[in-house]
Amino acid sequence: MGCFFSKKSRRKSPDKEPANDQEAPKQYSWDKREKVDPKDFMLTGIKDATVGRLPGKLNGQQFVIQECENCNIYVFDHSAAVTIDDCVNCRIFLGPVKGSVFFRDCKDIKCVVACQQFRTRDCKKMEIFLCCATQPIIESSTGMKFGCFQYYYPELAFHFKDAGLSIFNNNWSNIHDFTPVAGENNWSLLPEDSVVLDHVPMPDPESEFKSVRISTEASRSIVPSTKGGRRKDSEESCLFVFFAGDYTTANARKLIDEASAKGFVLIQTKEVSMRPEDVNRVFQNNAEGLHEWISKGPVVALELNGDGVVEACRNIADEVFNGTKVFVSESKNTSSRDVDNFFNFADMQMGL
Repeated sequence: MGCFFSKKSRRKSPDKEPANDQEAPKQYSWDKREKVDPKDFMLTGIKDATVGRLPGKLNGQQFVIQECENCNIYVFDHSAAVTIDDCVNCRIFLGPVKGSVFFRDCKDIKCVVACQQFRTRDCKKMEIFLCCATQPIIESSTGMKFGCFQYYYPELAFHFKDAGLSIFNNNWSNIHDFTPVAGENNWSLLPEDSVVLDHVPMPDPESEFKSVRISTEASRSIVPSTKGGRRKDSEESCLFVFFAGDYTTANARKLIDEASAKGFVLIQTKEVSMRPEDVNRVFQNNAEGLHEWISKGPVVALELNGDGVVEACRNIADEVFNGTKVFVSESKNTSSRDVDNFFNFADMQMGL
């Protein structure tokens, strides 16, 4: 007697074609990536030429420059890290670098650089317009001169963001000499009126970079031009802090323009996150009402300098930034303490 639940025979009918047992190969994410040619990410052994990379060509990759002589080199893109070895008599622009820029065994170099870390070793006679988030380091290097980053091209602000760099965190003048020599100074600051174009020229109009719209005017620079470690013109400084909002960067730029038009000088800037205990320590008696604002994001602080700057900044805050959450030093009697409290905190926060 048959069983109603017996299974169908698994034997295949002889007149049917055998099934194809071969499966299609699996596709992995790395199989779908565009093939990378290492030569696209290096410049080697080039002489007497204008070379580099246009926006969108690196997209955060590492880059190498080596054994170049008498070249104008322009990297109009963001990258992960850049090493420059054995180059002589070159003019170099490097767009924002997420990690380190390392010059080794180079001499007679003039450059504009934005990076997280900057270091030189065994270099001679370099002039650097720098934006560096950490303390720049020189090692076994002589004749090093530093100035503040001054540059603009349309994609540059986006490249700073892609590289994770803040335009307000620039320690260009806070140099650490890893190998100091007694009685000698291996580095100095460029004259305050130094112009980028006198050091790093515009690309050749016949080159592939002619389409990049560049400006080296300090007023158009993505990174604010600061006085840095140079001697202050006045004993009066003012701390002006913007709390996080939709227009923090634009507001900071507006303040710089307003203050500069009145003859005041921007000394330094910082963008940092704060905790409630930081607010209490930095702002002390003025901390009340500020705690809720730090949860919205980092603050942007500026030190402005000049006789009468505190009163002027308080007027600007009332007239231009009414409705925007800010902190401004109350009087010139307390403003120096305000500046020291904030920027000492910021330097500690950033490990400087």
